[in-house]
Amino acid sequence: MSLDSIFYILGGLTIGTALMVVLSKHPVRSVLYLVLTFFLISANYVLMNAQFIAIVNIIVYAGAIMVLFLFVLMLLNLNKENEPKHSPMMTIGAAVAGGSLFLVVVAAMRDAILATPMIDANSEKVGLVENLGQILFTKYVLPFEVSSVLFLAAMVGAVLLAKKEKQTID
Repeated sequence: MSLDSIFYILGGLTIGTALMVVLSKHPVRSVLYLVLTFFLISANYVLMNAQFIAIVNIIVYAGAIMVLFLFVLMLLNLNKENEPKHSPMMTIGAAVAGGSLFLVVVAAMRDAILATPMIDANSEKVGLVENLGQILFTKYVLPFEVSSVLFLAAMVGAVLLAKKEKQTID
């Protein structure tokens, strides 16, 4: 099997599972289809030799974000009695808005110019974590350290906000 055929198969599966996210009636199944979509997107990243982005996608999106989605879905009481009723005009309005967005995207893509890659895509070292770390800790060390200090300040702020103040009785 060639890489092109694997790419098209993975792309078709990704589009299919993304459609199932939207078309699924059961919210938990929809979230599980979304997890599968993220895994398939990560597989496409691996095909493009972007292993770091694939791993981050699996850890952050398929792991952490989807766990939060599942917790929210389990905490909500989703049943048919609580579901809001909507008129057919809302469905028609949604179809018109979606069709308009589709036409705008098609018109924009028609006039788009495909850019050529600036680096050699066939190079074996493109997208490897080793090269990313080398550039991150040499050329971009100052922005990396500043962002780590900002993350640390955000974590301390979140802990302080979450901490309950002790009330003293005088």
